[in-house]
Amino acid sequence: MRSLCLIALATAFACCQTATHRTISYPEPFPDTIALSFLPGIVSADSLDFNAAFSPNSRTFYFCRSVNRKWSIWQTTFDGDKWSPPALAPFADTAWSQADPFITPDSTVYFISNQPPDDNVTPGDFDIWYAHQATDGSWEDPVNLTAVNSDSTEYYVSLAQNGNLYFASNRGGGYDIYTSTLINGHYSRPVLLSAAINSPVMEHDPCISPDEQLLLFTSVNREGGMGEGDVYVSRKDAQGNWGTARNLGPAVNTTSYEYCAAFSRDGKYLFFSSDNDVKWISMKKAGLPD
Repeated sequence: MRSLCLIALATAFACCQTATHRTISYPEPFPDTIALSFLPGIVSADSLDFNAAFSPNSRTFYFCRSVNRKWSIWQTTFDGDKWSPPALAPFADTAWSQADPFITPDSTVYFISNQPPDDNVTPGDFDIWYAHQATDGSWEDPVNLTAVNSDSTEYYVSLAQNGNLYFASNRGGGYDIYTSTLINGHYSRPVLLSAAINSPVMEHDPCISPDEQLLLFTSVNREGGMGEGDVYVSRKDAQGNWGTARNLGPAVNTTSYEYCAAFSRDGKYLFFSSDNDVKWISMKKAGLPD
């Protein structure tokens, strides 16, 4: 049954791509030459706010908030005139820490949670979960993505249009980026990405482009970096290999910590997190194709 579910999700993911390219009511002011905090007072408030994910129609924005070191997923919705005050996402379970939402075009949310997969497992590390939104707007019960998860921590999941999944994990002893291929409705055993992406330092928060040709991620204290954690970019070559990652530079990175890179659905803006806020900048100003 889970195999059939994943096949359906992948098919809907591909079919819905064209439906997401529509006019989006972004809040003003729009970022120009420098990155701006997104929706100050609503998303970027007097708290630790991070992550960025739009609903399929781009009228609901999901993000995360940390209170007393506990993460929760929040949302704000555009009603045609203004964005609503922030509220807990309807699929959020405050009994656990939850973060890193990624929304597919068929309204499936992937996220991480320290909820144990069953009653026989002691709570501790984070796993990847997913839940689907029904046509009536209700959310189905979350499902643990057991094919990908391990007894270590998995977090910050991102999916390409074909359903292939990218995430970070410390299963190898250090935090690195892995990928899992969706084959006939089943996720393959995760594979560690090459040294073009992963280095001896910490890599996390992968963001894959829909066509799986561009990968953004955060690397911590990487040689040649600008600060604690910087966003890097890598492109696939003609043979399908990832090219050596480069630092995105001062349009995005600072002496602080930049993380949680995400693309807007129309490909016009790059979102990321820094200095306790969710920030955004045009893809062009970030040095990326729009």
